[in-house]
Parts: sequence; structure tokens; C-alpha cells
Amino acid sequence: MSDDSTYVDPDPQQFAIFKDLDRDQPIHMLNMLRFKERATYPTDHPRAGEALSGAQAYEFYGVDSGPIFQRVGGSIVWRGEFQATVIGPGDERWDSIFIARYPTAHAFLKMVTDPDYRIAVVNRQAAVLTSRLIRLSSSDIGDTF
Repeated sequence: MSDDSTYVDPDPQQFAIFKDLDRDQPIHMLNMLRFKERATYPTDHPRAGEALSGAQAYEFYGVDSGPIFQRVGGSIVWRGEFQATVIGPGDERWDSIFIARYPTAHAFLKMVTDPDYRIAVVNRQAAVLTSRLIRLSSSDIGDTF
């Protein structure tokens, strides 16, 4: 995977599009993550000297951000293991894939602006090599595509 495909934090233009969408409906966020072999913390972070893998740093992110995620009404509605890409770039692989549900987009925004979350997200930034975060709305389900 080339360096130009590294996505860790929201792009301001993409985040503006997110914020312009209806905020009063439930949303699902598809998360696809590839971890660094070694976590890279800022030099002034308490974990900077620890030899942690990206996966371990992401576990810290989960522990630290979990209470905030739950407080805003978030839940994980699906989690799975990457097996193979059938259509798409053949060099993409994902270490973690899950779908998080939020009662509203307001809840997601409340989470990411929470002061404690802003501290916790440093673990995510240290852990993730590249990621995709895709906002989804619910649609009717049935027996056809």
C-alpha cells in the first residue's frame, strides 16, 4: 500500500460534507483499519517509549474511548474478519472491520469533540497506518440487491 493512500484523521472537506448531512437520523459508520507494525506516539506522550504494536495501541484507544462511545449511545452492530478483496485494490488488507451505530450524527459529533475523547484518539493516531470511515444511512432490507 503506497504512502499516498494513508488516511488516519478526517480530511476537513470530507468532514464538512459529513456535518452538512442530516444530523437527526441514526447513522452507521463502517470502519476499516490497517494497523502499523509499531505504534508511533508523539515524543511527549506517556506511552512514547513503550514498544507497542499498532494493534496494542488501538486496544488502548478502545478502552479509553469506550465509555464515551457508550455514553453517546453508540454500539457495535457488526464486526468481522477481513478475508479477501473480490473487487477493489488487491493490495488493500484490513486488520479490523466493524460497523458502529450512533443514534444520531449529533451523537457522533458529541463523541469526537469530547475532551476525554481527544486524549484517547492519540492512541488511534499512533496505531493506524491507514483507514476508511464511511457514513451510512439505513435502508429497507429484502431478498434482492
